Parts: sequence; structure tokens; C-alpha cells
Amino acid sequence: MIDTELPTAPSASALTRGFAACLASVTEVPVTELPLPAGDLAGALGAWRTWLAERGSGLVPIADPTRFQWAGWWIAVVQTPDSGPSGTLPQNATEVAALAFGTPPGIVLSPQNPTLLGRATADLPITAAYAVASLDPVLRPTPATPDLHGTVEGLAIAPAAEADMRLLEVTQARASRGLDGDRYAAGAGTFSPRADRRPGYDLTLMAAEVLDELTAAGHTVDFTTTRRNLLTRGIDINALVGRTFYIGDVLCEGRRLCEPCAHLDRLSGPGLLRPLIHKGGLRVDILTDGETGSINPARLTCSRRCSIAMRRPGTNRRRSA
Repeated sequence: MIDTELPTAPSASALTRGFAACLASVTEVPVTELPLPAGDLAGALGAWRTWLAERGSGLVPIADPTRFQWAGWWIAVVQTPDSGPSGTLPQNATEVAALAFGTPPGIVLSPQNPTLLGRATADLPITAAYAVASLDPVLRPTPATPDLHGTVEGLAIAPAAEADMRLLEVTQARASRGLDGDRYAAGAGTFSPRADRRPGYDLTLMAAEVLDELTAAGHTVDFTTTRRNLLTRGIDINALVGRTFYIGDVLCEGRRLCEPCAHLDRLSGPGLLRPLIHKGGLRVDILTDGETGSINPARLTCSRRCSIAMRRPGTNRRRSA
């Protein structure tokens, strides 16, 4: 995703220009390089489908946008706040294009109406929506990565969905469940699976370097604001997807990125959704029982040659494989 401005094309409608800005942002192509036909959005969609197909992608219409859940990019056509209820357009109503992301999704770019930023799409009057998707779903092998080392600097749990996160020094990790005292170990998290267990809900990691970046950019954010369980430093947690590693004596496996969503933006204050895209942390499965914490130094050895080491606060001591 890149920042982009509305294109200057008087012959194209305002909605078409807004949609073009969203499409340029998600494809990371300068908006001046997108085809921009004169007229309304319907005509432009055909031109953009051809343009995307030449680049191995497509523009897929979404049947029920307000209920759509997908941890990827999609573009919504939204009625302005002063227009009628969803599905109806008064004669003087206008529509704007906005880029959505996350599960549940929220608005991360709205060139025509910035007041929509951070709003949950489920609460918006969306009249049409389109997902930008690859035409080639082949899953590529994960490339080999070098040895990884890092430290754990913080540990937090919440006893119930939407409850405040509480900092701890040590807790027990339970295989296929989570951390003792945490809402996901009890099956009571906001996104806890309703039936059978699904991978990626036991534990979440957050990189301290990301919080440093947000603070430097003027955001008021701390570890508990992210609602993740462990705060790490010195390791690329995104590179742990598909890899097994130890935290203390606990064997874990990285499952997928923990992308931000409209729910996090609502609980922790507006403005977190967009800067945390692809930086929101890691979802992890716990494979063995054990103790994990943020104060006791521990040697950590990872299978497939990656490791994390715990560090005692206030020291630079590090022990890792």
C-alpha cells in the first residue's frame, strides 16, 4: 500500500477518480500509470479488469460487502454520511471509494472522504465492493532464512474478550490452548473459534521495533494497546511463519501474520489500523506445555535454526542458541 492523491482527470467522475486512487494504492502503481477512461465507474471497471489481467490479477465483485471477511485488500463504494440508508440513494446523494483491510475490516484509505478512516465496514452503507485478487493461486515454497535470534521483553494476557491487557512476569503455556489466564486459552476471545480448534489462536507476538516506529511517528501506543501476548525485540517475527521455535522451554510454531483490524482500532483508539498493516504481529500455536515469562533469562533453541532468548529487564544479557 502506498499513499496516493486523487488523479486529475476532469472527464472522469469523482467516484471513478477516487476508485483509481484506491486501486493505485493497493497495487503500488503510480496513479498516473493507471488507465482512467472518461465517464462513470462502470466503464472504468472494464478497463481496469483488462489492465489487471495483463498483470496476473483481477477485480472480483463482492456480493455482501457489509458481511465480507477477508484478511486482504478490497475497495468499497460508500454512500456519504448524509445520504440514505444502505441500498437506497437519494437524488442528491454521492458515493465515494474507500480501501478496506483486516478481519473484521476497516477503512485504511479514503481519498474523497478522510472522515471514513478507521471506520468498520460493517457500519457503513456500502453499495458495491471489489476485491483485488491474484489470478494465480499457486502457493510458493517458503524460502530458506538464516538463523534468527531475539529476546522477549514483555508478557500480557486479558481474562476476557475486550478486557484490559494485564502485564505479567511469568505464566504457564498450555499446548493447543494458550496462556493460563488469557481469554483465548479459555475459548472466550473475540475471535475464538466457535467449534473445533483452529490453528493460530494460542499465542500472539508483537515486535518492539514496530512500537518504536509508531511512537516516533507520533502515535500514542504501548505494548498492551496492541492486545498481543509477547513483546519481542531483535527478531523478524514475520519470518517465523511456518517455522518452529522455542520461547523458554515452550515449543511453538508460527502460523500466520496477526493483521490489524477494525476491532483493534475500536478498542485501542483510532489510527492503529493502517500503520500496523503487515506489522501487526504473529499468530502462534503452542506445541508443548511449559513456562514462559519476561524476566528469567533462558536459553532458547529452535528447530530449523531460529531462536528467541528472554532478557531480564534493565540488562543487556542475552543467551541464545
